[in-house]
Amino acid sequence: MRRFLRDLSLSAASAGFVAVLVGFTSSVAIVFQAATALGATPAQIGSWMWALGLGMGLCTLLPSLLWRLPVMVAWSTPGAAVLATAAASGAFTLPQAIGAFLACAALITLFGVTGWFERLMDRIPMPLASALLAGVLARFGLDAFGALRSDFPLVFAMLLAYLVGRRFWPRFAVPVVLAAGTAIAALRGQMRWSAIQGGFTMPVFVAPEFSLSAIVSLGLPLFVVTMASQNLPGVAAIRAAGYRMPISKIITLTGVATLLLAPFGAFALNLSAITAAICMGREAHEDPAKRYTAAASCGLIYCVIGVFGAAVTGVLTAFPRELVLAIAGLALLGSIGGGLAVALKDDRHREASLVTFLVTLSGLALWGIGSAFWGVAAGALALFVQQWRPARPA
Repeated sequence: MRRFLRDLSLSAASAGFVAVLVGFTSSVAIVFQAATALGATPAQIGSWMWALGLGMGLCTLLPSLLWRLPVMVAWSTPGAAVLATAAASGAFTLPQAIGAFLACAALITLFGVTGWFERLMDRIPMPLASALLAGVLARFGLDAFGALRSDFPLVFAMLLAYLVGRRFWPRFAVPVVLAAGTAIAALRGQMRWSAIQGGFTMPVFVAPEFSLSAIVSLGLPLFVVTMASQNLPGVAAIRAAGYRMPISKIITLTGVATLLLAPFGAFALNLSAITAAICMGREAHEDPAKRYTAAASCGLIYCVIGVFGAAVTGVLTAFPRELVLAIAGLALLGSIGGGLAVALKDDRHREASLVTFLVTLSGLALWGIGSAFWGVAAGALALFVQQWRPARPA
């Protein structure tokens, strides 16, 4: 802990908070929708926040401190969307969904323990992985500038704050933007302070019911989208930032944590890509060896969310939507630029990387699988066609 406090900086702590703000507020409504569609009571929805908060927090905080690497774990946002869509039919009960969560967690654990997923990722060239990451993150950059349409004064002021911060205090540009945006939103009466409540969050155990139809309709799609749309770009973010991490161990950790917390509402935990880019970039810390403090700060806040779910949820949702969009896009500019630079640097991979980037950015979704998977698939196909040479007859 003494080493952590010595390495911690304002920029790292701010990056951790921004990561939570962006990751939480951008998808918490989908999680609520999924829980409600499955018939969860308000107490059970609170338990979902308890389980997800502690799961993400401990799986981020403990490995980051142990390995001194910025390990970032999040909930599966596309997984929550799959659950909300599938549960809308009313065909599944909450206990059946819990059984499906356990089946998904068992598959994630299997792919981690065996190393199957890491071996698959090792076969993806670095330029394609960087293009995938840039495609995932670029949507947030577009949304940041698109927010100028709905709230020009706030977003434009935050953009100016970012440019001034980058010019005079490059390490603290993101904290400057966050402080400026919060101050302006407060002065304009845009902060929803009434959303803040107090109180602890209590876990609620739901006994699982194993149903083949629920496992096939909920568990398997949840597993596929979590691996393809979350863990795949998560590994890309790690490698684009230049870190070598024990991917299989982290995947196993997320699977085991989901197994333990699923009865309380943790539907799927996985590697983060978007918030990871925030904590792994230069904006978090100039020294890559000290960026683990940003991830640890993020994990600590997630743990607080789990314990004080109602209060912290209110604080995070008090920020106006345009502020969240702007801070996310501006915090990710460096990662987007770095990903594109690596993706397009090598002539041999440039066109395939561009295909990967554009397909990922397009948001293409087929058979419930998101654009991250299809971007890699399209880029790999393009690379194979370009580099394939027919065997010469003997």
